[in-house]
Amino acid sequence: MNVLVFLIPVSLILGFGGLVAFLWTLKNRQYEDLEGDAARILLEDREP
Repeated sequence: MNVLVFLIPVSLILGFGGLVAFLWTLKNRQYEDLEGDAARILLEDREP
């Protein structure tokens, strides 16, 4: 039972941290141009 006193707060903190990270990515528009990112990786870089 003593382990639960440690594990429950740790899991809540990690879950809250994941939620904050997800909301930060939404705020910074990381998911706006999915088609452009998919096509960009296939293009070859031209060396000058």
